[in-house]
Amino acid sequence: MNGDSGFKSFFIKGLVIVLVAIIFLVMGGALTLGILAAVNRISPSELIRGGITGREQADSEEEPAGEEQNNENGVSTESEASVKEEAGQDSDGLLLRNFNNAISEIVERVTPSVVNIRVTIQTQDFLGQTYEQEGVGSGVIYTEDGYIITNNHVAGDADKLVVTLYDSSEYPAVLIGADENTDVAVIKIEADNLKAAAFESIDNVKVGDLVIAAGSPFGLQQTVTMGVISAKGRDISVSQETLPMVSLIQTDAAINQGNSGGPLINSDGKVIGINTIILSPSGASAGIGFAIPSDTVVNIAEQIIEYGKAMIPYLGIAMAENETDIAGAYISNVTEGYPAEKAGIKPGDIITEFDSVKVQDPLELMAQILRHNVGDSVNTKIYRNGQYLDITLELVESPLTETVK
Repeated sequence: MNGDSGFKSFFIKGLVIVLVAIIFLVMGGALTLGILAAVNRISPSELIRGGITGREQADSEEEPAGEEQNNENGVSTESEASVKEEAGQDSDGLLLRNFNNAISEIVERVTPSVVNIRVTIQTQDFLGQTYEQEGVGSGVIYTEDGYIITNNHVAGDADKLVVTLYDSSEYPAVLIGADENTDVAVIKIEADNLKAAAFESIDNVKVGDLVIAAGSPFGLQQTVTMGVISAKGRDISVSQETLPMVSLIQTDAAINQGNSGGPLINSDGKVIGINTIILSPSGASAGIGFAIPSDTVVNIAEQIIEYGKAMIPYLGIAMAENETDIAGAYISNVTEGYPAEKAGIKPGDIITEFDSVKVQDPLELMAQILRHNVGDSVNTKIYRNGQYLDITLELVESPLTETVK
């Protein structure tokens, strides 16, 4: 009996010791797991899963190096990634190639209509001695039979004009007419079957549109530069003796000396303006250039071709600052015998629309007038004493061009 009791006591003590050891091992493992989880800033369960994943990755590394891992569809994941990367690169490259080809096609289509103009002017020095001064400008072919549009400040005072075409052939040119108010001139060469440029109304282009300036900057013929339309409707006063230049197109395409008279072209390869002036402290392009809008250019050019001069329409009004809440051109005075007075316009009236186009100020009204011709009858809306009235004006020639021969 005493032997059996001793054995049982020994067995129980051993079992207790084993249980205590197991408890300490479990607690130690839990403590270790907790410490590792805290160090790695993850939960214990995530740490356990990470260990399993690590073993799986270790197993996968033991597979032959030449074998690729396949996805559930049996396609190599490495190949799939490579294909996607190559496809992305091809897509980017294709876009750039298409853009490059589109620009090249525009240039190829338009440059045959762009000409270089060499100008010779007879001038005198301060001693009264006469000498020849040479300059260079640009132009754009307007008709197949040789009419070319350029700037007044390029060709208006020239004694000799020589035009160089796209194929390097040269022709003497004569001045048909020029207008210093709009800086538009038309010259002509004796040639046929020329490539005339197509023109697009400025109403159909937007700020931010891509544009190309073509011409002969510093005499470098057939030069093209690219930019965007930075703004529309810019107004600049060049001289007190001429009308302000109104509704100009502003662009950041590089325009330099010699670009004057050349075309500003849109992404359809159509002329939307004629390059005229730049703002620059150095005299070279500073990213602020201006072009005369195509609507004004074409209208003045047609007048010059038909009459030998520009015939700018005239209303016979004086305008002042509009201090009212009504947007439009405020009339401060009317000239007796001219269209405004004949139509019943009075001082204090505000012209709000001209030919169904809303105008905000005198310069916008002037821009619309330049789109019309002498003799046109134009519907005009005015504001007077709280009422809007519709009247009709018949345009006459401005005294500014009436005396030009």
